[in-house]
Amino acid sequence: MIGKNDSDSGVLAMRNLITDVEGLKVGNVDDDQLRSGVTVLLPDEPCIAAVDVRGGGPGTRDTEALGLLGSVDHVHAVVLSGGSAFGLGAATGVQSYLRQRGIGFEIGNARVPIVPQAILFDLLNGGDKNWGDTPPYEAMARRACNLAEVSFELGSKGAGLGATTARLKGGLGSASAVCNGATIGALAAVNPVGCATIPGTTQFWAAPFEIDGEFGDLGMPDSFGPQHHVPMLKGGAQENTTLCVVATDAALDKRQAHRLAIMAQTGLALAVRPVHTPLDGDIVFALSTGARELSDPLFDLARLGACAAQTLARAIARGVYEAGNCDPNWSEPRHIRAIIQ
Repeated sequence: MIGKNDSDSGVLAMRNLITDVEGLKVGNVDDDQLRSGVTVLLPDEPCIAAVDVRGGGPGTRDTEALGLLGSVDHVHAVVLSGGSAFGLGAATGVQSYLRQRGIGFEIGNARVPIVPQAILFDLLNGGDKNWGDTPPYEAMARRACNLAEVSFELGSKGAGLGATTARLKGGLGSASAVCNGATIGALAAVNPVGCATIPGTTQFWAAPFEIDGEFGDLGMPDSFGPQHHVPMLKGGAQENTTLCVVATDAALDKRQAHRLAIMAQTGLALAVRPVHTPLDGDIVFALSTGARELSDPLFDLARLGACAAQTLARAIARGVYEAGNCDPNWSEPRHIRAIIQ
């Protein structure tokens, strides 16, 4: 049971990854020449799921069914991918992988895996997108399923390989925490039109929530001036989004999971400025494995949602901080660790 008097809220979980929520695995596949990739979150068992979309330009698949009016409560995987609309085939690869293993929503004697997906735009980052008749994302997603583990790399990996921010290289980030006995984890592919760092600095907007120097222990500016509040956006014909998943072992129904996704969206606002723009497709999926019952459905969910927002903010900062080690010919955008070292 999750009790309101527990004292471990915000304690860093074991790996500081979303897979600290027991029963989850993540697989990444990417291609330096393509400058794009796929990230697949695979649960051992179907998870209660919901979604909240705040960006003005989302690219998604099978998210309507996760709405409060939808008839689907559980998902069998979640996919984050580059490739814009071409990347939406990645979910097909995951469905094929799951169907071959007898996993899916039962309809008569048929099984249909429920695999919602969101994509980010990385088509103009200079990679070789001349893939011929068939986009590579379906095959990449199948490989990602085969590679899924509880430990996985961050930064320029999976869906984060081709990601950028207004000033720096974006990437794949993850973080976790323990909140009132429940584990909360976050995963983010960070590709916003805005900045994860404070304008004029290499310091992260999410710095107040950092744990154990997980994104460089760079702190905050000594003081804030007008130069720190000028919004910075990517220029040119680029499209953007930050794709997010929060997961918990707390037992939530679909309505509670939806509230968790809404509260977790605050994590984007804590970590990225500006956020939820008409140029972004910002989205948060929320998953529950159901291992721990809530003692107080309202109070515990409020605490869990607050923790989810902070954990997601940390995951976003880690995605930018860990970015790098991609195509050596890709000189721009810059990697933050190369700047601060």
